[in-house]
Amino acid sequence: MEALWARSPLTAAEVCEAVCAERDWSLPTVKTLLSRLVTKQAVMTRPDGRRFLYSPLLARDDYVGGESRRLVDRLFGGRAAPLFAHLAQEEALTDADIAEIEALLRELKQ
Repeated sequence: MEALWARSPLTAAEVCEAVCAERDWSLPTVKTLLSRLVTKQAVMTRPDGRRFLYSPLLARDDYVGGESRRLVDRLFGGRAAPLFAHLAQEEALTDADIAEIEALLRELKQ
């Protein structure tokens, strides 16, 4: 999806060029994934000669928002505060991350 959000429409081969090396995937793997995303209506396809062009139907912000909510609901009982506490305890937050979160919280309070 990141490849399609960055630039679309793309052929399966172009998606593979963008992701296969870093993920150790093959073109058939990408085609299978794209087919599943089409079935889930996250991606649309249209013929272009003997190939297909793929474009996202789901905006990145919408996807991230939904997945974030599901993560918080599933792992933290729907509350974000325990998520931040967990990240802080596991030292997964840098000082820059904490400063950014504090700035966001100040904005939300206003």
